Amino acid sequence: MSGVIKIGLAGWSYKDWAGVVYPASLKAAQRLAYVAEFFNLVEINTSFYGPIRPEVGREWCHIVSARNPDFTFTAKLYRGFTHSPVSEIESTSASTIRPAAGDERDVKAGFDVLASAGLLGAVLAQFPISFKYTDENRAYLQQLVAKFAEYPLVVEVRHASWNQPEILGWLASLGVGLCNIDQPLLGRAIRPAAKATSSIGYIRLHGRNYKQWFGETNVRDRYDYLYSGNELAQWKERVTEVSAQTTATYVVANNHNLGKAAVNALELISLLNQKKVHAPPTLLAAYPDQLGPIAQK
Repeated sequence: MSGVIKIGLAGWSYKDWAGVVYPASLKAAQRLAYVAEFFNLVEINTSFYGPIRPEVGREWCHIVSARNPDFTFTAKLYRGFTHSPVSEIESTSASTIRPAAGDERDVKAGFDVLASAGLLGAVLAQFPISFKYTDENRAYLQQLVAKFAEYPLVVEVRHASWNQPEILGWLASLGVGLCNIDQPLLGRAIRPAAKATSSIGYIRLHGRNYKQWFGETNVRDRYDYLYSGNELAQWKERVTEVSAQTTATYVVANNHNLGKAAVNALELISLLNQKKVHAPPTLLAAYPDQLGPIAQK
């Protein structure tokens, strides 16, 4: 029997979402509660840029528990463990990743708050495409898994050199999940798949903005992409396939520019459940063609 499927958003507090995903008058402190009315999953994005402060994590848990008892967080691992400090100009590898002495302690302090509340579905270790498969990088990844073994860990690798049956078996032996991703297929970018290497399934939809993916643009532009119905239908099949292999599957829309992630997440929820969805009124007004046919009246 297929495991639970939760579909949601990468982050929730973007300036360009005001008046699109949530009402323009909504205060910043109210945004997480508002998003939790419509989605059962949010991937914490800020934890990539710095460890979650325990008091902040406790407040987040209080907010979502009061609004949606079926809610789950996933959280990105701090980039100090997955990226070179200057990854924009230097390839990321075992020799260039340099976490600080207190980073492990601080990261765990935040994750432990979410885990103790029963709200931490997975920790995502997201590596850039420059992190290729080598013996050194494999050894580093194994050490990283050991450091964070107390959490349900999922690894996102973007370079196709990792796509080997032996590597997938190795991840399974470690009890580590593999993130299936949708991204522009430039160079040796890993292709969309429906693989599971642990009891946790994970899928991330980054969009397919080929023109601006590596461009010198605002980071919003990279994720400026709205999936078509046909593209989402293909991912529906992959989500179903991953879910058949896992106890829980988390699907995260990261194409966040101007609320497009929220639109596509709702569309995918509707596709999977074959039901109309509860949609934010402002989002419905901004994307009537996409959400009009599937939104509850």
